[in-house]
Amino acid sequence: MATIERFEDIKAWQAARDLVSAIYRVTAQGQFAKDFGLRDQVRQASVSVMSNIAEGFERSSDREFRRFLYIAKGSAGEVRSQLFVALDLGYVTSDEFDDLRARSEEVAKALSGFITYLAPKGPV
Repeated sequence: MATIERFEDIKAWQAARDLVSAIYRVTAQGQFAKDFGLRDQVRQASVSVMSNIAEGFERSSDREFRRFLYIAKGSAGEVRSQLFVALDLGYVTSDEFDDLRARSEEVAKALSGFITYLAPKGPV
């Protein structure tokens, strides 16, 4: 794997950025826009994903980076859970839900792969 020099080059960060844009677009419409608590929480959780990837990368330590990737992965799960609330309340359509859930799962899978890649090799 080529050395990554900037967090902006990380595929998981790029996917997280796309997720944030999609979340902001959906939460700016209809009843979702008026539910300030849920709207703000899902937005913050999505931003947390990309922010933790960036912060962890800038720590310049694989161990610290992995820790922040785990936090980012947790935030991706939080987004997914909040999307179920939005679906149940009718704030998003089934198609919007499916798209956003797939995006959040894509980010989580990319993070899992990166965490595995950065894990120490050999006997522990």
